Amino acid sequence: MEKFALVTGSSSGLGLEITKSLLRQGYTVFGGSRSGTEIEHDSFYDVELDLSSEESVDEFFETIREFTDKLDLVVNNAAICEMLPLNETTRESFEQQLSVNTIGPFLIFQGVESFLKPHETHLISILSTAALYGYPNVSAYSASKFGFLGLVESLKKEWKDYHIRFTNLFPGAIDTPLWDKMGSRLPRHKMLKTNEFMSVFDFVINAPASMQFPNLTFLHKDGFIE
Repeated sequence: MEKFALVTGSSSGLGLEITKSLLRQGYTVFGGSRSGTEIEHDSFYDVELDLSSEESVDEFFETIREFTDKLDLVVNNAAICEMLPLNETTRESFEQQLSVNTIGPFLIFQGVESFLKPHETHLISILSTAALYGYPNVSAYSASKFGFLGLVESLKKEWKDYHIRFTNLFPGAIDTPLWDKMGSRLPRHKMLKTNEFMSVFDFVINAPASMQFPNLTFLHKDGFIE
């Protein structure tokens, strides 16, 4: 039976690796991103998506509905981050991170409800330890991730009658090109590698359907870095 997955932020970083892994495992994947994805695969649909635009999210789901009315897996992955102390963080930057990292998942959840398969759909949220731990110089990002977590925790109760699985993943820092763009001086050798993150992700999605991992925190053996 064909399995359908939705992945936000599929154009780079974790989203790109998640999409590739799901395709290898036989999923048909709808990838949403602003810049498009390098993947060419018969079971991949590369759909333009701007999470800060309600109209764009609506159009994203209209495209998906042309192919299926049910989703087996939903991965809320897309996020943006700016590393600055509070006194250098502009209101515009703060609002932009809230728009993509908190309101974006809110819009995705609203759109995805009609695609849920009771007892079957698995909703995975890539949250980061920044949703649990207040790192310095990322106040806007942390606020947006704490908000995302609150959204999911409320939704678990609101959607309990669907009997679906929710998984919140809280990885520590992951060594991706994102750190180059932010000009961070954090020690990259103390960050998780992408393949290490993927080992956890693949374990979660391939676990027996009778199991759930509501909140899973994992990080480099050296612990938190600041």
